Formats: sequence, structure tokens, C-alpha cells
Amino acid sequence: MSGYVGYALEAAGSPLRRVERAVPAPGPGDALVRVAGCGVCHTDAGFLDSGVRTRHPLPLVLGHEISGYVEDAGSAFRQLVGRAVVVPAVLPCGICADCRAGRPTVCACQVMPGNDCDGGFATHVVVPARSLCEVPGATQDPDAPLSGGTTLRHMAVVADAVSTAYQSVHRSGAARGDAAVVVGLGGVGGYAAQIARDRGAAVIAVDVDPARLESARAQGAVGAIDPSGLSGKEVRARVQAAAREAGAAASGWKIFECSGTAAGQATAFGLLGPAATLMVVGFTLDAVTVRLSNLMAFDAKAVGNWGCDPAHYPEIVRMVLDGRIDIVSSTQMRPLSAVGRVFEELREHRVSGRVVLVPDEEARA
Repeated sequence: MSGYVGYALEAAGSPLRRVERAVPAPGPGDALVRVAGCGVCHTDAGFLDSGVRTRHPLPLVLGHEISGYVEDAGSAFRQLVGRAVVVPAVLPCGICADCRAGRPTVCACQVMPGNDCDGGFATHVVVPARSLCEVPGATQDPDAPLSGGTTLRHMAVVADAVSTAYQSVHRSGAARGDAAVVVGLGGVGGYAAQIARDRGAAVIAVDVDPARLESARAQGAVGAIDPSGLSGKEVRARVQAAAREAGAAASGWKIFECSGTAAGQATAFGLLGPAATLMVVGFTLDAVTVRLSNLMAFDAKAVGNWGCDPAHYPEIVRMVLDGRIDIVSSTQMRPLSAVGRVFEELREHRVSGRVVLVPDEEARA
């Protein structure tokens, strides 16, 4: 093919613009992926509206939650041509000191589509091939059901929302008998709750949205707390009561801050207790004032989580296909050409769940 269509950010705060670009031949370590779907993430909104800078200079096609088919690949990865894949949101080099030391998500040479290179709000994308995760059982029809209504288009959310949640739960050590408190149930937080519950933890949901709390209850949360109008001590007391009623341990709580808001971060930090682990998953530019001495006093720890090690993706895909993670009920498909309207609806808080953009005829060259 000679070209592809994408939607590029030219300046922060300006609408994404439809662009037609030539497709470069993949280098020896690259793959050309025909996009089946690309999820819309809070990070994309940060680039578009909040002044968060992309690492690659603008203009840049956004989008980093990608599933699709490998149409072409460099000489080292020809075996991937024709395969259905999920593109990890963070693609480490695999050979630097951090990668060799088991820290691939801080690889200085990492590539994040829609940040370091053109991303998936497009019909095609060129990405490093070494970490692509194959989707077993997928056909050349991206709408064909794989399992429980899941399609290859739905699998786009595995690239970031699900995988980031998985790594945060995995790194927290959440297990049967633990209390797992998830602050912010939209997107990543909803999946963190599912994955923590799959590991046997007693999930306690904290969110200001009644619909999200109800969804969390339906998926097995033992507590659902709206912190609106409550003091930090009152929120903590309600979490303690829910954990106690569920028979979860009184110490060693696993707390997941997924809201990406200053209020959510303050609430999550205020829940620290003996031997607790706070996973900081959401992102905000806003500053939060906390008393770091609480970490010392409670012998607790706070851990940041950026993306997900590509080594985890095959297990995550298996969990989705086995029905252990539901990615269908909270995902809606929208045409790629409607990307501008999708962001307008996001700004107005009129979108529930995750939006996956699907290339359509209007978006094609």
C-alpha cells in the first residue's frame, strides 16, 4: 500500500486533523499493523487538552491501545505476517541495562505509539515487532467472536487499560484473604477490580459515580463506597467495615489509585494502614499534599506503575479468552472518523466505559 489515514494532533487544544501519509517500509525490527481497533485513553485526552507533552514533536497521530493484523514485517519478524496481534502500549528495546535487569517499563529506548511515534488513531501503524502479542484463534475478520462476544477489536483495550491493571495487581501481590481497595473504577480501575477479585482478594470499590459502583457490585465487589461528602476518616471507617465483613485481613491492604485525580490520590493515600501497598496507577498534573511519614509509621509502601511488561500479555490474553476478564460489557465501538466527537463527549462526561475507534470508510484514503 502507498499510504494510510490517521488523525493527528498538531497543537495542544486544537482538534485532531485527518492526515494522509505514506507508509514506510518496516525496518528489520518493525511491523506494519493494519488497525482493527484503537482504544481512547485518559492519556490521549491529556495530550490533547491538558498540555501533557508527547515525547515525539507534533504533529503526531495519537492512540496507543491497538489491536490488528500484521501486514508486513522486517526481515527478523516475517513469521508474524498475517497474524492477529495486540500491540503493547509500552514497547521496550529488550537489550538495555534496565531491560536486562527486569525493568522493561523504564527502558530509555522504549516506544509508545502515539507518544514516541505515530499511533493507532489510524488505519495502519508501524511499531517495533519484538513484543507484539499474538491473539490465538483470531481470523481475518476483526468482528468474528473469539470468546464470550469478545472480538479482535475489543482486544485493543488489552494493550493498556487491562494490561496496566494486571501489572499493578501483580506487583501489589494481591492474593486470597487480602483487601483490595480500588479508587476510581473507570477504565483501568474497573479492570484492576476484576483482576484482584480473580486472585481471590476482597474488592472494595471507591468512586463518586453510582453507575460504576453498581457495576463493581455486579462483578463481585464486597463494598462500594461513594466518598462524596465524607471525611477521610469516614471513608476509611467504611472500607474497614467492608473488609471486616468480608473476612479480609485488617493489615496489608492493597490500594489501587486509578482515578487520576487529586481528590482520588488524596483519598487513596489516606487509606494507608499497617503494611499496606499503594499502587499509583492514575495520572494527574495536579499537585497533592500528603504526609509521607505515614509510609514510615505504617511500614507501608507506595509504588508507581507505568504500563506493563510485554512478558505478561500472553497470560492477560488467556484470561480474557477464558472469560476471567470481561472487556465487552464496558466497551463501545465508534468509527475512527468520529474521533473528534468522541473527545467532545469525553470532555462533557457523556461517555461511559471504554471507546474503541474502528477504521471506517470515511477514514480511509
